[in-house]
Amino acid sequence: MTVHFIGAGPGAPDLITLRGRDLIAASPVCLYAGSLVPKALLEHCPPGARIVDTAPMSLDEIIAEIAAAHAAGRDVARLHSGDLSVWSAMGEQLRRLDELAIPYDVTPGVPAFAAAAATLKRELTLPGLAQSLVLTRTSGRASAMPEGETLAAFAATGATLAVHLSIHVLDKVVAELAPFFGADCPVAVVYRASWPDEKVIRGTLATIADLVAADPIERTALILVGPALGAEDFGTSALYDADYQRRFRGRDRRAGDDS
Repeated sequence: MTVHFIGAGPGAPDLITLRGRDLIAASPVCLYAGSLVPKALLEHCPPGARIVDTAPMSLDEIIAEIAAAHAAGRDVARLHSGDLSVWSAMGEQLRRLDELAIPYDVTPGVPAFAAAAATLKRELTLPGLAQSLVLTRTSGRASAMPEGETLAAFAATGATLAVHLSIHVLDKVVAELAPFFGADCPVAVVYRASWPDEKVIRGTLATIADLVAADPIERTALILVGPALGAEDFGTSALYDADYQRRFRGRDRRAGDDS
């Protein structure tokens, strides 16, 4: 018996890995975060599967479901939205499973920031503008931010910022970022990236709060900030430059020479 933690992707049911889909199909028990995971993914569950929405459940109740499946020798597909490496609450579940000696594995998923960037048709790291992407958030009821992990500290680096779980404090986000990026810095708010009701609001740090206020978004939105979001005049990567010498280009290669 194994508990399969599966990143269910940002929303579109076809944005899940083949491995994740196949594990769902092979698991007689499926626990899913119903407030965020599309129900269409449950169509992959085998006939007669026990399907449990964990949105209203406590950690103890979730672990009890898994322990019961373990006792019965039944694999569990545990679905979380996006990718499991960030803000999934997977870590606390794994800790409990370790204590109970219940085996598990982890299958990655498409993260929300990647789906949002795809919607915007933008590369978030552009030569000469930004070569780093910071995934961050503001303090919330579920988790406070550690000292030192502030929007101002991240903005000072000039990296592109993907600010999660913070649309309800957009004014605060703008106030902290504007001194570093400037009022004209491009901003995009992407609501429910890849879902059928996806919505995109584009603006600048000077305008985005008013634009969102005119078309209110309360949750499940990502705030992307940085020059790379709107730049057209940026450097060209040397990677595809004709004069760039690299392993597989730029000199004759004899048969069998893979150096």
